[in-house]
Amino acid sequence: MSAQRVVIGIDSSTQSSKALAVDVDTGEVLGEGRASHVVSSGAGRQSDPEQWWQALCAAVEGTGYAADAQAVSVGGQQHGLVTLDADGAPVRPALLWNDVRSADQAASLAVKYGADELARRTGSVPTAAFTIAKWMWLREHEPAAAARVAAVRLPHDYLTERLTGEAVTDRGDASGTGWWTSQGYDAELLRDVELDPAMLPRVVSGLAGTVRAGGPLAEGTRVASGTGDNMAAALGLGVRPGTPVLSLGTSGTVYAVSRRQPQDPTGIVSGFADALGNWLPLACTLNCTQAVDKIAELLGRDREAVEPGGEAVVLPFLDGERTPNLPHAAGLLYGLRHDTTAGQLLQAAYDGAAAALLGALDDVLRAGGEQPDHDVPLLLIGGGAKGTAWRQTIRRLSGRPVLVPEAGELVALGAAAQAAALLTGEAADEVSRRWGTAQGELLDPLPRDVETVERIAATLPRAGQLFAAPGHE
Repeated sequence: MSAQRVVIGIDSSTQSSKALAVDVDTGEVLGEGRASHVVSSGAGRQSDPEQWWQALCAAVEGTGYAADAQAVSVGGQQHGLVTLDADGAPVRPALLWNDVRSADQAASLAVKYGADELARRTGSVPTAAFTIAKWMWLREHEPAAAARVAAVRLPHDYLTERLTGEAVTDRGDASGTGWWTSQGYDAELLRDVELDPAMLPRVVSGLAGTVRAGGPLAEGTRVASGTGDNMAAALGLGVRPGTPVLSLGTSGTVYAVSRRQPQDPTGIVSGFADALGNWLPLACTLNCTQAVDKIAELLGRDREAVEPGGEAVVLPFLDGERTPNLPHAAGLLYGLRHDTTAGQLLQAAYDGAAAALLGALDDVLRAGGEQPDHDVPLLLIGGGAKGTAWRQTIRRLSGRPVLVPEAGELVALGAAAQAAALLTGEAADEVSRRWGTAQGELLDPLPRDVETVERIAATLPRAGQLFAAPGHE
């Protein structure tokens, strides 16, 4: 009887690190671990990278299989700017994807190069989320800190390097920087933002290295290249081209694997690469489950205590917004009446958070060369997918059938599939399909609530200057 083969997949997200120990042959989750992160509040969103490492160690040890794992991989939050000094220590806290202070720098790139040219070169028109804009912000606002930087990493790169000592990344996560192209790093863009290519990690696929001494895993354990969280979730589902995925988490994302590199000069769709050889056109919102939960808290209601009816519109742009690109926006309530109930306001918050994602869904598919087919089930994942109110909102506003996979922690599962692929020789998405991770509950479509969709769409332009940057009304 052959010995059990175990791998560990890690999800280092905005709020926490999760780790799954998985049986390579069956896909059974053998153990789980979790540890929280601290994120700053106020004008920016920052985290100390050292705490990610401590959380990773705790989560891996929490699986109970740290000593038995034969391979490991890390999926991490995209876009974050990790700056290291000559000794490999963080120069300052990492600027996270939802730190919108770099909005002006992103806009200046579009003015200089043109949205069409940026989309052609990098697949995306950078917003405040992208790493290139954050590097520009750092150089402008903290030049002394920028001068000390000897290496620039993304969150998953940093953790992979802590495990292996190797300065590597992968094409999926690199495609969210704003300075990576299908041919490699863009030398002209890097020169213009005064970033030496030697400060960046090598882009690899497959094996990143092996675990060095001093961490939670056995020395010599194989480490896969890892990837960004959305790319890892796509791997975890074994998504085939043309199948739409909607993820409800701290941020909301909608994406689909495509065989063609997307180029969307409107900036709605980011033309990311996936973790294999395809592409992952994606639209992202900054405000999703946390924003709705905050509004439920303000109303003094349970998050599931929604009520139908009413004409109120809630645009829950509590952290600014990325889709639509309104980095200086705040939350907006419009259409309040004497007979409006708290439950109707909470439902309006769900509607407002979901509408932008669903509105971008067909754009995502077309950007990847796929024709939208509303009979194809929408895969609904993320923490919000467990909630009845979220499920009903997505069904009602989309008019699509919705498939909710039973598997949880899909980013960690996708990382585990990457690790398993090192042992089996399969492609990582083939591993996930063999594991059956996309199996789940299929919910029939509901009649599409066109009236609500149109009411939300009409409110955005009315808000006008309320969403402008201070001093630019």
